[in-house]
Amino acid sequence: MTTARSYVRYHSDVEQFLPDEEELVRQVVEAMGKANQQVADKHRHGLRDAHAKSHGVLVGELRVQPDLPAHLAQGLFAEPATYPVVVRFSSAPGDLRSDQVPVQRGMAIKVIGAPGPRALDDGFTTQDFLLVNHPTLPFGSIAEYAKLQGLLEKQPRQSDQQLQLTGLAARTAAKALSRAGRPLPPAVETLAAANDHILGETFHSMAALRYGDHVAKISASPRSANVKALTGRHIERKAGESALRDLVVDFFARGDAQYEIRAQLCTDVERMPVEDASVLWPEELSPHEIVAVLDLPAQDAYSDARRRYADDVLSFSPWHALEAHRPLGSIMRSRRAAYPASSDFRHRLNGVEPQEPTDIKEIPA
Repeated sequence: MTTARSYVRYHSDVEQFLPDEEELVRQVVEAMGKANQQVADKHRHGLRDAHAKSHGVLVGELRVQPDLPAHLAQGLFAEPATYPVVVRFSSAPGDLRSDQVPVQRGMAIKVIGAPGPRALDDGFTTQDFLLVNHPTLPFGSIAEYAKLQGLLEKQPRQSDQQLQLTGLAARTAAKALSRAGRPLPPAVETLAAANDHILGETFHSMAALRYGDHVAKISASPRSANVKALTGRHIERKAGESALRDLVVDFFARGDAQYEIRAQLCTDVERMPVEDASVLWPEELSPHEIVAVLDLPAQDAYSDARRRYADDVLSFSPWHALEAHRPLGSIMRSRRAAYPASSDFRHRLNGVEPQEPTDIKEIPA
């Protein structure tokens, strides 16, 4: 089951399919489609079913580190190399909410020119890493997600003020439960996000993926001092409804940023499960180890042309992937159906032809 170094070897048995998984995925995709339609009717424009609102779109480079040990020199990270990337910062809801509403934030990284066999025979040469500023998913499997679907379906009908009050109540409950040493219910954990500067966050894949011969979770954490200084910096109420976009644009108008791309390899499938993404993988069992550096230079982070391209043309999906980084677990498997369904709806409604870039020059300035 494990190597001499105790890293779990990837094989098909690390995944355990649910007996009713196909039906659960169908139900979830159907519910997401209804929420998608509600939001589209509201804005008269098709949006992503999650992470609809972008705050910055950047181009840069991913530099794979030299002399990685064998357990880390896998897949995309097998050899020292530099890849062009496009990065989209976003907020989790499938609607355009005020940045004063505390919700989870995202960093989607699209690596261009990724060599090797594909997880799906899609003809692409990209490797996407979809990361969120929380290490786990409160709903760790597609079965748990289906139970939580009702909560998510209500959000498009709620006002920003209602969501702010709900978030405040959730954070109060989370503090009380944490003091009492009690676990947080998934709904509380989902709604109890803090509202801090997006560039200072550490972002996580939350769910597992194949890591060449092994299994891992991926994260991106601040590396340069200027983004480390933003960690935990609260968003001022006076900053307005587009505070995050304004902060990102202002930051990259003046300087650059570096993040560490890290892999946390699975060493124990019981304590570091693949099928339950709600379980935090213990750091003492396997630390997060640096495999690459993400370098984002100074630039116009939110030009009209770039925003239209990233929001209306581009798609990000964990299944835009090398076979060496195949998504794992029921949540990831559900995304194989959910992401194309959302993308097809958005592009069809907006009359836009989807494109998957093969060259960084295709990204508008």
